[in-house]
Amino acid sequence: HLQRRPPRGCAGLLDGRRMNCIEQVTTDRYTAIHGDCVESLRGLPDHSIGYSIFSPPFASLYTYSNSPRDMGNVRDDAEFFEHFDFLIAELRRVMKPGRNISFHCMDMPSSKERDGVIGLKDFPGELLRAFQKHGFIFHAKATIWKDPVTAMQRTKALGLLHKSVRENAAMCRQGIPDYLVTMRKPGENAERISHTHESFPVEKWQRYASPVWMDVNPTRTLQFRNARESDDERHICPLQLEVIRRGIDLWTNPGDVVLSPFAGIGSEGYVALQMQRRFVGVELKQSYYQQAARNLQNAHKESGDLFAVAEDAA
Repeated sequence: HLQRRPPRGCAGLLDGRRMNCIEQVTTDRYTAIHGDCVESLRGLPDHSIGYSIFSPPFASLYTYSNSPRDMGNVRDDAEFFEHFDFLIAELRRVMKPGRNISFHCMDMPSSKERDGVIGLKDFPGELLRAFQKHGFIFHAKATIWKDPVTAMQRTKALGLLHKSVRENAAMCRQGIPDYLVTMRKPGENAERISHTHESFPVEKWQRYASPVWMDVNPTRTLQFRNARESDDERHICPLQLEVIRRGIDLWTNPGDVVLSPFAGIGSEGYVALQMQRRFVGVELKQSYYQQAARNLQNAHKESGDLFAVAEDAA
């Protein structure tokens, strides 16, 4: 993992320019941007990103802010995908050829009030087809197991209630897993990603290659890393750290620039810096951005010595 010399840092990536954003923190290891993800990505050079991993807004399921730039602040799914299409176009431009984008998602419940029926919506499939429209190749899909009992206790979903089995089993359903869907940009990857037997033994590869990840702890998120008594605002849906780690571990080289256009509280960047990668993250909501900046600063300090060793060994 230490045989390659990392590329220029994030300050070099941006050529000293300020992005089209409200606020920005740039170091040699990461850039945190407070602003609109589409406008911010327009400041990145073509073919500059080695990997992107993120959890997009789940259409209109959650509204994180009242900003008209918030992709979760939409009337319906169609409006979300209309906005999301602009982001995919920018992702196609900034990604290196032959490299991957992974998005975390799930099937979404529909309701009588919002959708006219009680059921499920194939949100992962709609996202996949939106990327395919821009020429991305469907590369991989991992199903992440979630405990249906925990989901029932949290959501009280009709389909998961035990009384539904007794009263109207036709309405019963299985729990909703998470997915990590990975799309590949067409073209030849100029810098191959390779692993040694020591860094990627057979047992580890078999776990990663499994189509169902049963061993992801849903509580191991960046919120878990923060003090529970903190007054900082909590991100509604932080991505599990192990999911981020697997994507970065498998699909990047040390020193690659990892991008999250929906950085939230900085989970993807936190893991990227721990793993001696560089990071660019964009977050629209001010409180999330501020927390992300603190988390990235902490990860930078914690992993600084390890990164120096990687550069010396390159």
